[in-house]
Amino acid sequence: MKMPAYMEVDKEKNYVDNLLCLDQETRLEAVSSIKNIVIGNKAKKSLLIDLGIIPRLIEVMSREDASPEFVVEAVVLLGSFARAGTKESIDVLLRHHAHEVLLKGICHENRQIVEASARSLRTLYLSNQTPSDPIYENPSVVPHLVELLSGSYTEAESAATIISKCCQSSSHQALLCNTGAIDALLPLLSCNIPKIQLPALHCYAAASHQNGSVSLAMMSASYQGQGLLEVLTKLLSRDGPDNIQLGAAKCLTNMFRAGAYTAADNHALLLKVLSTTVRLCRTDKPACMRAEAAETLAYLIEEDIELQRLAAISDHLIKTMIGFLQKNDMDNDTYALMRESAFKALASLGATDENIRKKIIENDSTMDHVVTGLEDPNPHVQLAAVKCLHSLSRSVQQLRTSFQDTAVWKPIIKIMNNADEGMLTVCSSALCNLLLEFSPSKEPILEAGAVVLLASLTRRSEKSLKLNGIWALMNMAYQADETTKNKIMEVLGPAHLFSLLEDPDTDVVMKALGLMRNLLSGREDINRIMEMHGNHVMESVKPILDSELQTVQVKEQALCVIANIANGTSAKEFIVRDEVLLKRLMHYMMHESVKLQMAATYCISNLVWNTEEGALDRQIKLRDMGVQKLLQSLLTTSDAHLFERVKTALQQFT
Repeated sequence: MKMPAYMEVDKEKNYVDNLLCLDQETRLEAVSSIKNIVIGNKAKKSLLIDLGIIPRLIEVMSREDASPEFVVEAVVLLGSFARAGTKESIDVLLRHHAHEVLLKGICHENRQIVEASARSLRTLYLSNQTPSDPIYENPSVVPHLVELLSGSYTEAESAATIISKCCQSSSHQALLCNTGAIDALLPLLSCNIPKIQLPALHCYAAASHQNGSVSLAMMSASYQGQGLLEVLTKLLSRDGPDNIQLGAAKCLTNMFRAGAYTAADNHALLLKVLSTTVRLCRTDKPACMRAEAAETLAYLIEEDIELQRLAAISDHLIKTMIGFLQKNDMDNDTYALMRESAFKALASLGATDENIRKKIIENDSTMDHVVTGLEDPNPHVQLAAVKCLHSLSRSVQQLRTSFQDTAVWKPIIKIMNNADEGMLTVCSSALCNLLLEFSPSKEPILEAGAVVLLASLTRRSEKSLKLNGIWALMNMAYQADETTKNKIMEVLGPAHLFSLLEDPDTDVVMKALGLMRNLLSGREDINRIMEMHGNHVMESVKPILDSELQTVQVKEQALCVIANIANGTSAKEFIVRDEVLLKRLMHYMMHESVKLQMAATYCISNLVWNTEEGALDRQIKLRDMGVQKLLQSLLTTSDAHLFERVKTALQQFT
């Protein structure tokens, strides 16, 4: 006959109360009975948690008189509660510092307590709620975990899982490497037990991600005459379990991207990694595996055009990735993973090659999915969609068609109004492309208030944001009308624009000069801007030409700004009356850099153009300074483009 529910509750409450009994045998019997009750029974676990068992367990096992047998049973019981896997159960365990108690258990002198603590802590770390920082607060924990890698299979698997979950920064990676984890993990890969191999692979993947020094250490590691690279290559074999193949591919991808080996030295290996990740994206694989394979593939090919082209023609990959974007019968969390990985893979595939971008965008649903991704409440999906948009927006042809049809700029502007640094960087990069002069999106983006948004980025301290802000404004100013240019000058502020030319970062100075060059185009605009700000413009640009520290590229841009000013009518006088500047132009006409010679000659050509008012007086002045003779001496140049530019300038002299 079944016991009434209230009697069962009384029995369990009695067990919980007995945990506080002074008699050790009674306590041990209570914890053992509770352990047996909760195994595989989520309802019982919830009931006991409600009865307050977790703080009571932790209190009793922390007492000095707690027997090793009781501590082992209590630790196992904590692991059982963690195995329930509910948010509530993990919250209670963390709130009462169960993870800290288990970390102390790992460092205990009793081997049974050590192993039990490692197993329960492993279970707790299977939840993303468990923080990684406590692992590193006690300096003895990581060495103990690394030591456990050489213990029993249970200890090794538990320790490897914990390490892989908690390796989340470069300092964590360095500590693991310096504590001997790279060598200690390698024997686990050779045990031919997937349950042991997999967490070891996860450890190597976490330790090598974007870390060149750890990746090089992995290249040097060996066990029983086999190097780690050789072991990982063998684990790519199609005879092995799919998750082992994927784990090995991830490690090899991270090592490649971190520079531990090159495509030239290991081309065949990279092709094998590529084919493995592509194959694991197929529809017959589990959804989570497909998502992880796609993300690994995206990282593998992100910066290698040959790998991008090979991937694009492998096993209908583009079609497969677009298939990831269809929800079908997936739950929301799985669908989010699939979309995130697909957007990343499509971004990498289309990063360089116009033909690949065309194939991606030509699919009827692609841009609709991108727009939906941009509006997704999941920040990971949203960021991946922005990266995909940024990659695809490099296509000149598509900017004129697909991007206009779907108005992708609207969600981008919306995201940028409330985004963190990472999101803002990718969004502003995409916006730079959407503002190119041939993009139909340029006008509506301007009307949506983008000038204010972009000008605010130029005042940020982060280089990438400042650079993207200036870059986008530069694109916006290209062949813009007077209203747009006035708006940029008004919102940005002349003083701030000129201050950007003094920025310590060369890239920022380059784009600021490009912005100024685009603002100073069209004779009426040149004359108007120089009439208002001419002295400040000259005071900002001239020091760049005088500097010995600036690069040829920066000086070329500065000379192009001067050439644009020389194309104005009244604006020319700012150059003509400055003999020091004219001599500097003559200096660059004889420079070893053909680019600077061309730019300086273009300035002179604009100054002496014979159809413009006052040309004769300017020609006389420049002839007296020796400019004409200098041009004649340049006719001996072997550079065809410079020769044509010199010839054009000489033809202006009457």
